[in-house]
Amino acid sequence: MDIDVRGPRFGAVVTTVVLAVVLVTGSAWLLAWQTLAFALGAAGGVGRSPYGWLFRRAVRPRIGPPTEFEAPEPPRFAQAVGLLFAGVGLVGFTLGPAWLGLAATGAALAAAFLNAVFGYCLGCEAYLLVRRLTVRAG
Repeated sequence: MDIDVRGPRFGAVVTTVVLAVVLVTGSAWLLAWQTLAFALGAAGGVGRSPYGWLFRRAVRPRIGPPTEFEAPEPPRFAQAVGLLFAGVGLVGFTLGPAWLGLAATGAALAAAFLNAVFGYCLGCEAYLLVRRLTVRAG
């Protein structure tokens, strides 16, 4: 079943803010929260993430029904990529080296920012590329 395209973009806006605060404060706890949000989105789809829940309950009723839909697999893959980067960032912030935490969090922030501001989902594009390559190889 396809999903409302505005949901993942809303999640990217919240993620951008959270990751920017992580970079400014160096808060491993906040990055742990974001890692959990990515994990839930990767495991159950973006609708199962905390930001997906917030979108469904608080935002979508105020902005009306969706007019555009997308397949759920690319955003779910993007959540898994975000989980990977946030996990590496969390390791860097908690165990070191600190530059690893900053670099991985910065990369995740850049991807979230692109989606939030321009509607360009790097993880979704990576999903489509991997899918094309595996179809050709198989």
